[in-house]
Amino acid sequence: MGCFVVPMAEAIVVSIVKKVVKKKKENTASVGAEDVASLNAESKDFNQTKLDWEKKLSWLNQLLWGGVFLLAIEHIWHGEVVLWPPFLTAMSNPSEIPIMLHEMATIGTSMAVFVTLVWGVMVYVAENKIKQTVPKECERN
Repeated sequence: MGCFVVPMAEAIVVSIVKKVVKKKKENTASVGAEDVASLNAESKDFNQTKLDWEKKLSWLNQLLWGGVFLLAIEHIWHGEVVLWPPFLTAMSNPSEIPIMLHEMATIGTSMAVFVTLVWGVMVYVAENKIKQTVPKECERN
């Protein structure tokens, strides 16, 4: 009924956090040229072995919004969501509201947690892959 609302709420929060991270990154980049040179010299090794948060959050954002989109289409297809208020058909019948809220609390939360766990595994694997390839490239030079 409304299980896709929970991952959508998480996707909205992640989108906002991603914009804040991007803004902080741009503000950091606007530091003086000599400061940037010293920062780059100090953090060169760190940047080569780590993915930046903007990229990581972008992955999570894409996973969440993709799932929300597919679930919304499926709910529209089955008539659980309509394009006129109250949008969720369960909201039109007061006796179905507790059922909808229970589904959101159980199924929706489970989906959001699962997607976030999958994202965490993706980030872990990607960072380990980068750590393994960077030393090999340094040895060649």
